[in-house]
Amino acid sequence: MDFDNSKPIYLQIVDFFYENILVRRWQDEERIPSVREVAVMVEVNPNTAIRAFNHLQELEVIYNKRGIGYFVSKDGYAKVLDIKRNEFKEQTLPDVFKQMRLLDVTFEEVKNLYDQHEKE
Repeated sequence: MDFDNSKPIYLQIVDFFYENILVRRWQDEERIPSVREVAVMVEVNPNTAIRAFNHLQELEVIYNKRGIGYFVSKDGYAKVLDIKRNEFKEQTLPDVFKQMRLLDVTFEEVKNLYDQHEKE
């Protein structure tokens, strides 16, 4: 996994989990890789991986069945979707809007580009 220096590694691992849940690679109530497996998979220290797991547990996206492993929560997909949609609205869109203003790009142009992209 290639890490971005502008964001803590454990949060980048959290994003890796989010993506796997959003593309339904990991379903609600499904067992997910262990802390050690994730640490090996993304080539990080297990302590960094456990920090990501703890963060996801605090958000109730995953839970631990003692002695069995970690699982996506019953409504994990819905929680992740809500988290990522809010992140998009609060963090990504303001930057996009700023760039649109600076570059004089209209919503119409963006819509046309979006429509073209969807056809591909």
